[in-house]
Amino acid sequence: MKVCILTEGGRDIGFGHITRCLSLCQAFEANKISARFIINGDEAVKDLLKGRDVEIFDWLKDSERLDDLLEETDIAVVDSYLAGLALYKRIQERAKMAVYIDDNKRIDYPKGVVLNGTVNADKKNFFKEEGITHLLGSRYTPLRRDFWEAPDKEIREIVKSAVITFGGDDSRNITPKVLSLLTKNYPELTKRVIVGKGFKSLDEINEAKDENTRLIYHPEANQMKKVLLESDIAISAGGQTLYEAARIGLPAIAIAVAENQLDNVRGWLEAGFIEYAGWWEEKGLEENLLKAIERLQKKDVRLKMSSVGRKFVDGKGSLRVVEALLNTGHPGGLRLRN
Repeated sequence: MKVCILTEGGRDIGFGHITRCLSLCQAFEANKISARFIINGDEAVKDLLKGRDVEIFDWLKDSERLDDLLEETDIAVVDSYLAGLALYKRIQERAKMAVYIDDNKRIDYPKGVVLNGTVNADKKNFFKEEGITHLLGSRYTPLRRDFWEAPDKEIREIVKSAVITFGGDDSRNITPKVLSLLTKNYPELTKRVIVGKGFKSLDEINEAKDENTRLIYHPEANQMKKVLLESDIAISAGGQTLYEAARIGLPAIAIAVAENQLDNVRGWLEAGFIEYAGWWEEKGLEENLLKAIERLQKKDVRLKMSSVGRKFVDGKGSLRVVEALLNTGHPGGLRLRN
């Protein structure tokens, strides 16, 4: 079986798409199926995809090369905020099954499978369209293999540590600001700071840190899981990391740094898993963050949030997606596994 995963990522645009596509790739591999990555990005993505088949070029523009790579493709998975409808149709016409990862009903997709793993997406009004199958909600959230299983999270009486994580590039430069706020107001707190490959603010981070700060450089999934398990709270952007924190049962405070994170944040706020400090550039963000940290000092609050997170995300989303693709097919009648 031939599977192609088309996405984008790199130092300038972040690695969130790469991470969740890797999650699906690992689920295909668990079914003894390898996948080829076709990535609009830079060489930095190769470290995340070690040992896998990776083609790096601007597939949004080089249609001839894309057509060649898609020849005789059984499943094409597309995860993009940049591709237009015409390109989606082109991919759909060349693959036996097209799968579109979507966070906010970005466009009206052609025939295929729409995957939206956003929390509470299954409660939203997705119109049933001929030829389209929807896989919706956190039941289908793709998580990396290391998060498929997780031990029970210990919720301590006192908050002694926090993890600060704003993606692979921290494009809004939030990390040093949050770290500075914590060193000033919570000097005794152990602060674990995730530093991604695309960070450009290392000098500021080093200037803001104190003796209780631990810098963790571009951790792989197993190390990230360990950090989340060892921490008492997370201060995070509103993207993929919130789902990993939910899987672990780590109470989180979210700061939205992109428009496409707002549905995530709203869903998690409604579910009761996060405190929301606000939009990254709004006035009062620091005050909101300090108030949120104060609320999370109460163990019973953190216990409830932890329980909600684990209830919504059980880690099996990637496997469910691939199982659905292989066994169910889409309304066109395709069945890829007997």
